[in-house]
Amino acid sequence: MIGCALDLGLLIGMFPRMVRQTIQLVLQYDGEGFSGWQRQPDSRTIQGTLEAALGQICAEPVVAVAAGRTDAGVHARGQAVGVSVPERWTPDELRRALNAVLPNDVWVARSHLMRSDFHARYSALSRCYIYNLGTDECSKSPFRRRWEWSLARPLSRESLDVCATALVGDHCFRAFAVRNTAPAHDMHRCTVVTASWNDRRHGLSFAIEANRFLHHMVRFLVGTMIDIASDRRPLSDLEALLRADGSRVTSPPAPARGLFLESIRYESDLYLT
Repeated sequence: MIGCALDLGLLIGMFPRMVRQTIQLVLQYDGEGFSGWQRQPDSRTIQGTLEAALGQICAEPVVAVAAGRTDAGVHARGQAVGVSVPERWTPDELRRALNAVLPNDVWVARSHLMRSDFHARYSALSRCYIYNLGTDECSKSPFRRRWEWSLARPLSRESLDVCATALVGDHCFRAFAVRNTAPAHDMHRCTVVTASWNDRRHGLSFAIEANRFLHHMVRFLVGTMIDIASDRRPLSDLEALLRADGSRVTSPPAPARGLFLESIRYESDLYLT
């Protein structure tokens, strides 16, 4: 038996362990045709689509880990995804090969060689989302309504700006999260780095950067701020919701179609190229 074990050890030693490397893929996708990021057995998802493409070109299963799980209908211009692939794949070659087999609604915009300890989710310093509003009548056009919330009614820009300023800092966003989607011990605190409403052609956009986001958080924030700017609820409601005192409930969440995961920020020393 000992001899057999030694022979097996020698046999294994004849085949060197395959060297792997960590690559960050920066994805862009139109979320309309997907049931969100996370892999599901009976639904089309971004993760499932990307992993199928990775398996096709690498000839082995490859797990794709994203910086954040976007919901059904939410888009991305800068979703960061970490993958571990055989060393023969350079970041640029992997990007080109993936784009050759991915469907038209997913595209790898950039790729980076990363340190082996890089983790797309846990290494992220912050995430940035943008929500687009169409405020003119033409926002109902089928060529626009897929990527913005058509809201052709008067809004108080001053109220929107005051709301955005109030969000900056460390707050409890329990009121702006879907119930029971975070662990019981989670305090639902997020540190918002920047939040602002900005003019865009034929509308407005809301940009927010934070260290973390809760489930539906941005959409609940937008829905509540729009109701305040439409005089449907008082400005004081926002402060009460941030205190999480249970005295107020949020407005319904804004539609998913206007939301984009814009970018993910990491420490520069994680990048090898």
